[in-house]
Amino acid sequence: MSFKVAFLGCGSRMNAHARVYPNIEEGVPVACCDLVEEKAVEFAEKYDIPQCYLDLDEMVEKEQPDLVHMSMPPTIRYSLMKRLSDHGVPAVNVEKPVAIGARDYHQLRDLEAASETKFTVNHQLRYHELTLEFLDRVAQGEIGNVRCLDASAKLPMNGQGVHVLDLMYSYAGYTDVRSVHAACSGFDDIKGTHPSPETASALITFVDEKRGVLQSGEGVPEIAQDVPRHMHKRIAVYGETGYLHWKMNGWEMGIHGKHTSGEHVYGEVDDVGQANLVRAVFEWLRGGEPAPTNLSIALDEWLIILACYASTVEQRPIEFPWDPPDDLLERYIDFTGAEWENPHR
Repeated sequence: MSFKVAFLGCGSRMNAHARVYPNIEEGVPVACCDLVEEKAVEFAEKYDIPQCYLDLDEMVEKEQPDLVHMSMPPTIRYSLMKRLSDHGVPAVNVEKPVAIGARDYHQLRDLEAASETKFTVNHQLRYHELTLEFLDRVAQGEIGNVRCLDASAKLPMNGQGVHVLDLMYSYAGYTDVRSVHAACSGFDDIKGTHPSPETASALITFVDEKRGVLQSGEGVPEIAQDVPRHMHKRIAVYGETGYLHWKMNGWEMGIHGKHTSGEHVYGEVDDVGQANLVRAVFEWLRGGEPAPTNLSIALDEWLIILACYASTVEQRPIEFPWDPPDDLLERYIDFTGAEWENPHR
């Protein structure tokens, strides 16, 4: 069984989505779409895609894709996801972050509840071979019951922090959160469309008493020297009898008193993770289990990010269950003394 695939947005980030398809037998790229004709044509030629479009609705109506990869600014995430859902597209894979604030968080909750489209968020780290191995080791009890999760990223929260939060949530077994106590500072409008605190530190307490420590921005652990800022993503999982530590350039673990470690080339393992993500979406389309980076779980994670904003502004722990006010992002921006206007409003 094969699936027709289309690409919405032909910028640099979409290259990571398209280049893995020669290794995915059941996926057949049929079209791409961008508002800039030159970008769409160049992208189509680069990846041998037969059709390119300037209009989303025309592409979907003519090509009837099974899966659309969407790499567009988060400031217009909801509106495009709604259009794809209205067209009845079976599956959509969306770049992170899934939202920018609480207003679109609520819109996406409503969309997820009403839509038949299978939405996933492109947290490809969750599908890295080493991540899958480490998750299996945790499930098999090789480090005992998980007690603490320590995740960090040097880029701001909405740039890369959401990636390591997704890993934290998966290693926690998607356990419900009891409270979030955070301190965020500064404001960084990444690329003009990704409003985010410059730095953030959060203590996340799960209902089973596991603790998660999430950090982003300056001051986080650095895994190597003379590497780009995005290379400083990492997560450590500490159990009763051992630990696992994943980094962008390698790994280490201590099990039953034995320490082992190794290195990897991130670009190579990331392409494998991206391909595994696509295969998980295809399996979902075939009637299998929902992909673990589905929209419902991604929004649970985004609620943790929003709780970091609220905890900072209100200077208190945020107890769950919790429903954020629609204007929470604006409140946080006012708190920092910054100014920001959605360029797509």
